Amino acid sequence: MTRVKICCIQSLAEAQLALSAGADMLGLVGEMPSGPGPIPDARIAEIARAVQVETALLTAATQADDIIAHATRCPTTAIQLVDRVATRDIRLLREALPKRQIIQVIHVNGPSAVDNARDVWDHADALLLDSGSPNKAVKELGGTGRVHDWKISAEIVRECPVPVWLAGGLRPDNVVEAIRAVRPFGVDVCSGLRRAMVLNRDLLDLFIAAVSRA
Repeated sequence: MTRVKICCIQSLAEAQLALSAGADMLGLVGEMPSGPGPIPDARIAEIARAVQVETALLTAATQADDIIAHATRCPTTAIQLVDRVATRDIRLLREALPKRQIIQVIHVNGPSAVDNARDVWDHADALLLDSGSPNKAVKELGGTGRVHDWKISAEIVRECPVPVWLAGGLRPDNVVEAIRAVRPFGVDVCSGLRRAMVLNRDLLDLFIAAVSRA
């Protein structure tokens, strides 16, 4: 069964809504240079402590000390690194927080994403393939609603020795095609399940049903 991660959770009420629909994991977005979904660290901590499911802190920090400080304030079960983090810093992060899962995001902007994934997959517990643009003057590190090239994502999934989540523009009407094309461990969705940026139960139910069908 393909796992479902609902990202950009805004409140405990949204977390409970996502879980009641069948979500396997929740994404809680910290401070970002751009994009939807950031909430205060205190709210991330509140949600993470209240739910009985895996949670991921999305952090834009790239230095070990900054990531560790952010993760200490936000006691999620996983840390999702949405920007490129040096191997040395990931090692320091593991030493400081050995019980936290590390999910490294790879932004799929072309064939070079395969090499980027190869460089980091031995140091992460999982990868997440997204459609951001980290090289822009104002970085886009997620939540773009854009679909990337699933053929590249599928190549990464075939080679990668750790679980791979697929994100980027997923919706109830395209997630079946995405799963069949990429065969990811799980799918991650933010804006595709929201109306006026509010998590929508009807879209949630359609999405979960589509994943089950795929």
